[in-house]
Amino acid sequence: MNLNGKSAYDAIMGTGGRPLVRTEPLLQEAEEEAQSAQSENIAALGVANPATAPDSNIFCLTIIGQIEGHMALPPQNKTTKYEHVIPQLVAVEESDKIHGLLLILNTVGGDVEAGLAIAELVASLSKPSVSIVLGGGHSIGVPIAVSANYTFIAESASMTIHPVRLNGLVIGVQQSFEYLEKMQDRVTRFVVEHSRITEDVFRSLMLNTGEMAKDIGTTVIGRDAVKYGLCDEVGGLGQAMRKLRELIQEREATSAVTGVVQ
Repeated sequence: MNLNGKSAYDAIMGTGGRPLVRTEPLLQEAEEEAQSAQSENIAALGVANPATAPDSNIFCLTIIGQIEGHMALPPQNKTTKYEHVIPQLVAVEESDKIHGLLLILNTVGGDVEAGLAIAELVASLSKPSVSIVLGGGHSIGVPIAVSANYTFIAESASMTIHPVRLNGLVIGVQQSFEYLEKMQDRVTRFVVEHSRITEDVFRSLMLNTGEMAKDIGTTVIGRDAVKYGLCDEVGGLGQAMRKLRELIQEREATSAVTGVVQ
């Protein structure tokens, strides 16, 4: 191709073989686009980088505010949207660069089915996972917290255990109460299967009538959560990272011996 009698190569490189187009503005533009994309990820997903392109082999996922389910919450609510979390968990499982998941919770709870969906995905990951409860891991946040392979809770953090509740219009018939009981059984069964707490202890905490003024249930704080078996250890970020690296090394060692990637 000729441009006014010059080849395309001469038009770009010049007669001396040096580029006439400066690359510095292009590099600067690419950096600005990368920063803009990262800002969009933080605003939309609450993470600095998506799981498909991490800078580390550990991916950090946060569950904050209220867990939003099938109904959109008011804009002033701080929410975690399950349609954002689920693709991130799928990407963690799929990515060869990610070796472990760090799950950080500070949530008041929220939609039961959305919370259980997130918890089931975390529990079914083939890669090691560690969770930390900071501030609060209340209500449906309890199953999400215990879904990891190992669960930490901060000394000052708390977890509220209470029965499943419905908002809006409820038809006062036997079927409604049976449906509530089935939902509660799903939550109870999951927590018992993924932690050291027994079903009797969990139900006694859930149905406690002497602690909350406007509700029934129990709030356990820090070491009490470990004592009851909901969490494995009291600790923070440093301990959680060390534990996660240990689990990753154990998994890699097992894979090296067996020759099978788990």
